[in-house]
Amino acid sequence: MRDALLALPAHFLSNTMIEGIDAGDLFSLNSLLGSTIERQVVDTLNRVRSIWDSGGQWANYRFERFPQSFPDVRLVAQRDGRPALGIELKGWYLLSREGEPSFRYCTSSRVCSDFDLLVVVPWHLKSVLSGVPIVHEPYVEQAAYAADFRNYYWQFQRGDGAVNTAIVPPPSAEPYPASRATIDDRPANDAGGNFGRVARVHGLMEEYVTDLLSTYVAGLQERHWVQFFKLYTERSTPEMITTRLAGLIRKAHGNEAEAVAGEVLSELRRLGALIDGSSTGGTSPPWRSA
Repeated sequence: MRDALLALPAHFLSNTMIEGIDAGDLFSLNSLLGSTIERQVVDTLNRVRSIWDSGGQWANYRFERFPQSFPDVRLVAQRDGRPALGIELKGWYLLSREGEPSFRYCTSSRVCSDFDLLVVVPWHLKSVLSGVPIVHEPYVEQAAYAADFRNYYWQFQRGDGAVNTAIVPPPSAEPYPASRATIDDRPANDAGGNFGRVARVHGLMEEYVTDLLSTYVAGLQERHWVQFFKLYTERSTPEMITTRLAGLIRKAHGNEAEAVAGEVLSELRRLGALIDGSSTGGTSPPWRSA
C-alpha cells in the first residue's frame, strides 16, 4: 500500500483545468479544489491496483470515499462493505499562505486500526497560475502513531511554559466509527487552537515539509513562490511591496543586501516594461514605481 501511495505522482491524472485566476486568489485554491484533488487521488489508487494487489488477493475490494467519517478513504469489500484498511487523506496546496499543511488532525489513536494511514498529498497547478493539478510524493504515516506522537508533543515537548497539558480521550472509541461519533482527543487547554496542527509537531513532518518547499516549480523553489505572492496582497501599495521585498533581501543576503536589492529592482523594472510595453500606454504594474 505504501508503494502505491508513493507512486501517486507518476500515475495521478486530473481533468480539472484552471485558467484565468488572479495571483491574489491563489491562496484560496486549497478550499476550492481540495475535495476534488482528494477524489482524484482515490480514483488513481483504484487505477493502480496492480501495485497494491499484484497477487490478485483483494479482487473484491476497492477504495471508496467516506468524507464525513474517519478515515475518509477506505478499502472496502464490494460484497458487504467491510473495511480492510483506511486512509485519512489530506491535501496540501503547496502555495498556501501558511507555507505548511494547515489541517488539524485531532483524532484519537483509539479509533485507528493497526493498518490505518495518515496521508498528506501536496499539489500545485502545473503552470503555477494555471493548468492541471500536479501532485508530489505524499507524506505517509501510521495514523495511530501520528496521533500518539501529537499527544506526546503537546504534553511534554512544546517547551513554551504551557500549563494544564492534559488530554481527554473520547469516552468510547473503536476503529471505523459512525460518521457522527466522537473520535477526537481534546486538550484541557488550547487557547491558541493549535492542537492537531501536526505540521508543527517537532519530529513528525518537519523534514518532509522542508524538502517539499525546496521543490522547484517553473524554475523557482516553492517557498520562494509563496514569499513572492504574499507580497501582493489586495491592500499592498507599491511602497509596501518594495519595503517588504527589501526586508526579504536583507534577511537572505545580509551585508550584500544593497547590491542584490539593486539587481532585483532593476530586473523587476525590466520585467514590468516587457509586460505592459513601453509604447502601449498601458497601466504600469506595481513594481514599475519601485
